[in-house]
Amino acid sequence: MNRLNLHVEDETSRLRAVVLGTARSNGPAPNLKEAYDPKSRQHIMEGTYPKVEDMVVEIDAVARVFEKYEVEVFRPTTLEDCNQIFTRDIGFVIDNKFVKANILPDREEELLAIQHVIDLVHPENVIRPPQEVHIEGGDVMLHRDYIFVGTYRGADYADYIIARTNVEAVEWLRETFPNKKVVSFNLRKDNLDPYNNALHLDCCFQPVGNGKCIIYKGGFLQEEEYQFLVDLFGADNCFEITQEEMYHMNSNVFSIAPDVVISERNFTRLNTWLRSHGITVEEVPYAEIAKQEGLLRCSTLPLIRD
Repeated sequence: MNRLNLHVEDETSRLRAVVLGTARSNGPAPNLKEAYDPKSRQHIMEGTYPKVEDMVVEIDAVARVFEKYEVEVFRPTTLEDCNQIFTRDIGFVIDNKFVKANILPDREEELLAIQHVIDLVHPENVIRPPQEVHIEGGDVMLHRDYIFVGTYRGADYADYIIARTNVEAVEWLRETFPNKKVVSFNLRKDNLDPYNNALHLDCCFQPVGNGKCIIYKGGFLQEEEYQFLVDLFGADNCFEITQEEMYHMNSNVFSIAPDVVISERNFTRLNTWLRSHGITVEEVPYAEIAKQEGLLRCSTLPLIRD
């Protein structure tokens, strides 16, 4: 067996291996009670929920970009009538450790569908937090010595299906990765209004390029936590997105390297800014998948970066 030597320390180093989600058997549009987020809910209500065939086309476009850059791509085993697009939710890599996420119980089978990939990792490098730790990969972001973590600290945490990472997860990360500086961010949550909801940290922030980031101030409940990131990266290195751009998931692009980013083709302002900083932008159609409040970072699980 060829073992996978996991290595991920940041969001932008040259990508060598990744798990890319699949939309092959997404099943029919869910009903309102099955909606996990306000954006999916909105499109269910409006009759504009994305069709499987359109989402397959979009993910295939990403797969072609990975092929172009000679990235090794793993795919989940296809489960019938199951949304398996958002692989970032179900696991993530920190340094050489694969962390199995504690996700919504309904989604546990998604994790089983990538077990063939996890089996390639040495067992001592596969870890799972205790049950009381709720954590999803969209809330976990690596930046050199830092682990940035999106969370929700409100006493009403249990009332929000869109609160996916709890304060226990922040403490667990501190204990499990003592060599890292773990910094948490209290995110704005709204079960009903997609314009007022940061589902994960990568819905309102993400590092790109060399020392730059995309950020949305309104996603943070504590202004000082937003300001921490602006000060860390430097105001001139921060691309501030609007509420409308946040709604369309502009911060949820995906880096193949410091100078290569996969982005949605309609992100005109962002893509122009990226190019102005010497970054090659590989534009793909992803507007249908975006209707489920997830985009390019959400549907990729990096395994190896240089």
